[in-house]
Amino acid sequence: MATEAPTRRRAIEDMASALFRERGYAATSVRDIARALDLQGASLYAHVTSKEDVLWAIVDRAASTFETAADRAAASSRDGDAASRLAALVRAHVAVIAADPELAGVFITEWRHLSPARRDAVLTRRDAYEERFRAIIVDGMAAGLFSPTDPAIAATFVLTALNGLAGWYRPGGRLTPDRIADHYAELAVRTVTEDHR
Repeated sequence: MATEAPTRRRAIEDMASALFRERGYAATSVRDIARALDLQGASLYAHVTSKEDVLWAIVDRAASTFETAADRAAASSRDGDAASRLAALVRAHVAVIAADPELAGVFITEWRHLSPARRDAVLTRRDAYEERFRAIIVDGMAAGLFSPTDPAIAATFVLTALNGLAGWYRPGGRLTPDRIADHYAELAVRTVTEDHR
């Protein structure tokens, strides 16, 4: 019985992720979530306090997943040059999206519906995550490996391309997540190493 509540809560979050991704947060009601789980609305409120709390839990879990994956990528590529470290970070990001496109998609697009304090908390985490990319780009330019560019713009460009994956990726598609990660890593590195003038 002790594990039923966390399991039910996770099922609610997973269903909400699917509905938020499909319809958007604003167009999904608590009743929609309950109906999809074959629950009464009152039963749903035994596990969650509000629709925003469900969104917050989803966004927080997704942010933690991206951060953990980035930490592992940084640890595994610590001794490599900036190109290999950027590629590792890109591959980690792709892997998170491919593992749970609904969770990642909600994090990428729906966090703006959170209350101001929660939005600020998410923005702080997103900025810190983006800083990982900027720092590698700065290191690569300092080493002469990357072309001179604005590191913030380059990091935003790479992350925007990566986050677009959540909109189109479907498990079982033409390419495996590993092949997609290889392509994205190669493109990201080429973006900052080639002189496009």
